[in-house]
Order: sequence, then C-alpha cells, then structure tokens
Amino acid sequence: MKFVGGNHLTLLRNGNEYFPSLVDAIDSASTEVFLQTYIFAEDKTGIGVANALARAATRGVSVRLLLDGFGAHTFTPRFRRTLESAGVEVLVFGPRISPWTLRRGRLRRMHRKLTCVDGCVAFVGGINVIDDYDTPTTRSPRYDYAVRIEGPLSREVRAAAMRLWQRVFWVTFRRRSPGLRVPAHPKVATGPVASGAMSDNQHAALVMRDSVRHRRDIEKGYLEHIDGAHEEVLIACAYFLPGRSFRRALIAAVARGTRVVLLLQAHDEYALLQYGSRALYGALLDAGIEIREYHRGFLHAKVAVFDRRFACVGSSNIDPFSMLLALEANLFVDDRAFAEKLRESLQEAMSVGSNPVPPDQWKRRPLGVRAQMWIAYAVVRLLAGLSGYERNN
Repeated sequence: MKFVGGNHLTLLRNGNEYFPSLVDAIDSASTEVFLQTYIFAEDKTGIGVANALARAATRGVSVRLLLDGFGAHTFTPRFRRTLESAGVEVLVFGPRISPWTLRRGRLRRMHRKLTCVDGCVAFVGGINVIDDYDTPTTRSPRYDYAVRIEGPLSREVRAAAMRLWQRVFWVTFRRRSPGLRVPAHPKVATGPVASGAMSDNQHAALVMRDSVRHRRDIEKGYLEHIDGAHEEVLIACAYFLPGRSFRRALIAAVARGTRVVLLLQAHDEYALLQYGSRALYGALLDAGIEIREYHRGFLHAKVAVFDRRFACVGSSNIDPFSMLLALEANLFVDDRAFAEKLRESLQEAMSVGSNPVPPDQWKRRPLGVRAQMWIAYAVVRLLAGLSGYERNN
C-alpha cells in the first residue's frame, strides 16, 4: 500500500455534498475529464452531471465516460446520443450479459466510482450518479460517502482511469485509444483548503481491485488495518458477507481487546445478499462484535475507521462479488483529522438511524428464518464458485 502525501482530502457525505463538488470540478476543467461509474441514471442528478460533461466537451475538453453494462442498463440510447453529440466519448464495460451463461468472468463488473479532472482533482468513493432519494424508503437520502482529492494522489487516480479506458477501448474497437498521455505538468490545487478538508498534507493510498495482479489488494488492506487495530474498528458496509479469514480477523481483534462495530443494512434491497449476511450474525455476536442495522434510509456506504487514525472510503463491499469479481477503487487514508471526521459522521448515523442487534434476541429467531438465511448464504457462495473463482479462506 503506497501512501502519498501532500494532498487536500475533503470528505463528502451523500449526494447533496458530492454532486455540487463534482459538477464544479467538471465546470472548471480545461484539459480532460475521466468519469467512471457503475450507475448513471437519467434522473435530475444524472441530467445535471451529463449537462456538466456536455458543457466541458463543448468548450474543447476531452471528456471520457465509462459505464458498466449491467449497472447502467437503464442508460438509454437517446441519453447516450445527447452526450456524444456534444463531444463526450462514451464506453460501456461488459455490455452484454446472458442469464444462461456460467462462463468464467460472467459476473465481473466495473463497480468503481471515480472521476479525475485535469490530472489534479479527483473523486473516489461509493456514490453512483443517481438521485439520493431513489431508495426503498424516502424518509432519508441514500447514505454514502466520497472523497475529493486535490494534489499528487489525483495523478494516480488519473492513471488508473486511463488504463481501464484504454483496455475497454481496445476490447470494443480492437485498436489503441488515441490522445491519452499523462499531462507533463498537471495543475496542483493552490489557495485556501476546500471546505471540509483537514490539512494540506494528508497521506492516502489508492487501492484498486482488478482480476489480474490486484485481485485481493482491497481485502488485504482491510485485513492489515484490522490486524493492526488495538482500540476500535468501525465498519459501515451495504453488503457484508466476508470470508473466513476476514471473520477471523474481526474475532481476533475483539479477543485482544479491540472494540469492533459493524453498521449494516436493515432494508432488504437484495434479499439473497441480506439473508446471506445475516446468517453470519450469530457467530459474530457470540464473539463480542457489535452489530447495528441502519434503518433510516438506504445504506450504500463502504467505509471504515481504524483506531481513529486510519480510514477507508471506496466502492468495494465486503462480499464475494466485490472482493473477487468486481473492479473496485478504495482510498485508504492515514490522517487522524480525516478519520475522526468520518468516525463522527458514522457515530451520528448510528445514533439517529440505526438499531442494535441484541445477541439474546437474535438467538431466539425462528428455525425457519435461520434456515432461509443459511440457504441464502449457500447460494451466494455457490454463485461465486460458478463464476470460476475460489477464495483462499
């Protein structure tokens, strides 16, 4: 894990903080914009971001948009033509998915949510381009995070975005993508620190998950920080179905006196994953791990805080599909002020929008409900196995 210093990092909570910052950066672009997202909805938010991309392309900025073929399946041809007519280049990762094919890699998706502008401002996180209130419940917005990066680390985000764009361009057209060279002297943010940034010398590492050399980098990053924690591990995750090594690391942390708290999803958006996740509650609760379920809205966050010093914000869930199959991007941050700000935000969410899962009550669940959970867990593991991957757990 390569930590890079000299950055301004701004924690952005939910779309109401993320999208204005994103659109402002795109509107300030002078050379290029890379935007990669799993979902790009044709709603008020999506149209606003699309208009910003179109404005940039119209004034001569090179704008490249990469979407996932499954996540953005509602991205209409008309919407695409509108962007392309303004000069935006659009590519789709894995556009065709057959429900009857069990070949290796069938379930591999591009799940990253990252943007880089002019090689000097970048965004990494878990927020898709979609309205916050397009959720199973409208009582509260979709609960998620992203980080705005100003400084040297933005060049690594740009390089990662460029590599994937070139790869998809080659697969799509069987030729080299033109006009992709690293800027010789990218602009570096100057002037006052953006609102919400902690310092002008924050250290962070961009950790990617791919299907070649970096298949387990994000999982290893989590395990390294869990193993090194002595006071507290706080994880918020939309879809939590870890393998044995991850569970053992959490249980070992509790055994050495570390408090471990999991903030998980209460709403059943994907019943198979939710039931499979709950099959693990009993063993985790018995080990002394605290579990809280977020019910105020739809939990989409994939973040963590370790010992109030290290933090993680990204796109990767802790389940077989994210850890083994999807292309993901997470940011690990070594900065006490940033970690404390994220921790305070999570504590607020837990206090006003979550309920604890009492171990005694959990054990009294009806046998039929427990059987459903274990069947769901078995099905999820079977699907991961059929995709051609095995866990080293």
